[in-house]
Amino acid sequence: MTTALGAAMFQLEVRGDGVALLTFDQPESRANTLGQAALTELERRVAELSARTDLRGLIFRSGKPGMFIAGADLRELATIPPDPPVVRALVQRGHALIAAIEALPYPTVALIDGACMGGGLELALGFDFRLAGSHPKVEIGLPEVKVGLIPGWGGTQRLSRIIGPPLAAELICAGESVNAQRARALGLVFDVVPSDRLVDEATRLIEWAWHSQAHVQARARKRLPVGLTEDQHSFAFAVVHGQIMARTRGQLPAPLAALNAIAQGCNLPLEEGLKVEADAFVPLVGSPIARNLIAVFFMTQRLQKDPGVADPTVQPKKVERVGVLGAGIMGAGIAGAHVRRGIPVIMMDNNPTALAKGVAAVVGVLQSRISAGKATQADLLAAMSRLSTTTLLTPMGDRDVVIEAVVENEQVKTQLFRELQPILRPDAVLASNTSTISITRMAEAVAHPENFAGMHFFNPVDRMPLVEVIRGAKTSDQTVATLVALAKAIGKTPIVVRDSPGFLVNRILFPYMNEALALLEEGADPRAIDQAAMAFGMPMGPIALYDVVGLDTALYAAHVVNQAFADRAKTTRILQELVAAGRLGQKSGAGFYHYAKGSRGSDDPALAGFLQKVRVGSRSPAAEEMTDRLFLPMLTEATRVLAEGIVRDPTDVDMGLILGIGFPAFRGGLLRWADALGWSAVLQKLQRYEHLGPRFAPTEMMRQLAATGTSLFPAKG
Repeated sequence: MTTALGAAMFQLEVRGDGVALLTFDQPESRANTLGQAALTELERRVAELSARTDLRGLIFRSGKPGMFIAGADLRELATIPPDPPVVRALVQRGHALIAAIEALPYPTVALIDGACMGGGLELALGFDFRLAGSHPKVEIGLPEVKVGLIPGWGGTQRLSRIIGPPLAAELICAGESVNAQRARALGLVFDVVPSDRLVDEATRLIEWAWHSQAHVQARARKRLPVGLTEDQHSFAFAVVHGQIMARTRGQLPAPLAALNAIAQGCNLPLEEGLKVEADAFVPLVGSPIARNLIAVFFMTQRLQKDPGVADPTVQPKKVERVGVLGAGIMGAGIAGAHVRRGIPVIMMDNNPTALAKGVAAVVGVLQSRISAGKATQADLLAAMSRLSTTTLLTPMGDRDVVIEAVVENEQVKTQLFRELQPILRPDAVLASNTSTISITRMAEAVAHPENFAGMHFFNPVDRMPLVEVIRGAKTSDQTVATLVALAKAIGKTPIVVRDSPGFLVNRILFPYMNEALALLEEGADPRAIDQAAMAFGMPMGPIALYDVVGLDTALYAAHVVNQAFADRAKTTRILQELVAAGRLGQKSGAGFYHYAKGSRGSDDPALAGFLQKVRVGSRSPAAEEMTDRLFLPMLTEATRVLAEGIVRDPTDVDMGLILGIGFPAFRGGLLRWADALGWSAVLQKLQRYEHLGPRFAPTEMMRQLAATGTSLFPAKG
C-alpha cells in the first residue's frame, strides 16, 4: 500500500516498504529549475521527510524524460542586485537545504536520467548516492563559469571530496560536463543502469546501505578534509592554473575564483570549505562579466527558438536528403556536419581525386571526435553509411535541399545553377555557401528564386557554430524557415540576414581587418596590433587571422566589400604586395608571419622589405589607440547594419560576431559593449579619430542613442 501527497512541483509518495519517492516535475515547463518557489517547496518537503520516523530511505527523481535539473533559475539570478548580504543569504539558503538532506536519518539516492547541471548537480551531491540512467541526454556538470559565476551551493567542496580535487578543478574551471559512463568512471555516480530499472536498483542500494551503514561512511567522507600533502596540493593546482591561463589569458575571473575555492577549501572540514566557496561566489554575482555572460546565454536561447521568420504559420519543408556540390574544405565540412546528425548526403564533385580527399576529410573529423571521447567507432560507421559520392549532377534530382559549396566565383556558381535547374525538383531548396556574392543577383540564374537562399557556413565547419541564412529579394519565408530548421538539426546556430555585401559577419569584420592594415602601414608592429586585439579578448589578432584565412582569399573578399562601401574603406597596398610575391599565409608557409612545419607563426625578417614599400609613416601607436581603431569602425558598421534592417534584432549582431569571429563573450557582444561604455563616451572616442576619415564618423543611430542616453538593450536584457 502507498500513500500519495500532491504538490505543485514536488510529489511525495511513500511506499509500503518504507521508501519515499520524491519526484520533481515543474508544471508547464520543459525543464526543472531551482528558482525561489521551487526551493521553498523543496525545503518544506525535506522538513516533512526529516520529521518522519517510519522511513527506510529516500529516492529523488525527475518527472521529465531526459531532464533531471537544469540548474538554478538564471532569470531570477540575473535580477539579484550585487549586494553581498543578499547574495550571501541566497548561498546560505542553498547550503542549509543540502545540509538538511545530508542529515536525513536514512539512506538517500538521487536518480539522474537526463541533464543534471549546476545547482541540480549540487543538490544531487547532497544525496548519499547517485545513480545515472541510460537516457541519451544524461549530462552531468557544473557549468557556472560559463556565465561568469562559480558553484555556490557547495559544488566546489563536495565534488572535490567525491572525485578528488584535481579532477573536480578540471571539470569546474572549464565548465565541462560528462556523460553517464564518464561519471561512473570518475566516481561521480555509484552506477549506470537502464532507465526502467532505476527505481528498483535505488531500492536495492537503499537496502544495502541500511544494513551496511554505507551512507554514514559517505557522509563522513564529505565532511572531512581531503588531506592533500603540500606537494600534491602545489602540483595539482599549478597544472590547472596553467590550463586556465592558457584558455582565458586571465581575462575571466570565475575559473580562477573556482580554482581558489577548491584549493583553499579542500583541506578544511566541509563547513569551513563552504565558507571559502561563499566568499569566492558573492563578489561574482552581478559583476559586469557575469551580467554579460548571462545575457549571452539568453541571446543564445532566443536564437535556438527563433524560426527565422515573423509569420508563425510558416512551416519548414521536411528535409530527409541533402546534396552537397563541391568536395573541398567547405563541401566536405558541410557534408560531414549532416551525416554526423543522421541526414543522408550525396557529395558531388567532377574531380574524383577531390571526392576522395573530401571523404577522407569527413573521416578525419569523425576520428578526431573519437580521440576526444565525443564519438565512437560505431558513430563513425553509421555516419559514413549515410555519405555517398558522385561526379554527376543527376543524383541531385531526389534531394530536398542542395547546398552549393564550390569555388567563390560568381560565374562558376551561376553556371552550375543553370546546369542544375532541369535536374532539381521544383520544390527543392537550393542554397549557396557564399561569403560575399549577392544572393539576389545569383537568383537570376535559377528557375525558382523563391526556393533559393544563401547558407554561409564558417570554416572549419566542424567547430564553428554559426550559419548565416541569407535572404535574397525573392526568397520565400518557407525557404528561410527550412534552412533555419536544417541548420539547427545539424547542431548549428542560424542567424537570418538580408542580402547585402559581406552579409552580417564579414561586413562588420572587414572594417576591423582593414584598420589593422592601415595601422600596419602607419608604422605599427604586426605583433603589437595582434596583442592589442587579444588583450581586448579576441581569440587571435587580425594580422594572424589574415594568415589563417589566406591573403589571396582576404584580398578578393576585401575587394568586394570595400567596393560596396568605398566611402569608408581605407585603401591599403600590403595585401597586394604579399599576394603578388606568393606569400598567401599559413597555406604557403609565409604571409605576415613565417610558418615552419607545425609552427603557429613566427616573426619573419623578410616582411620588413614589403612593409618598407607601403609604409606611410613610422609611428608606434599606443595600445589604447590600436584597440579603439580596431573596434570603433566595427561598431559604426554594426549600427548601419541595424539601421538598414540587414538583421531583425541587435541580438543577431552580437551573437553573429561572438559565434562567427570569436568576439569576446565576456563583453556581451559588440553592441552590448558599446551600451556599457555609454554612447556619449563612444562618440567622444570617435571624435579623437575623425581626422582619419568617414569610417570614424558616428552614424545617426549612434547620435540619437547618445543624445537620449538610451541603450540598444534593456537594462535586464
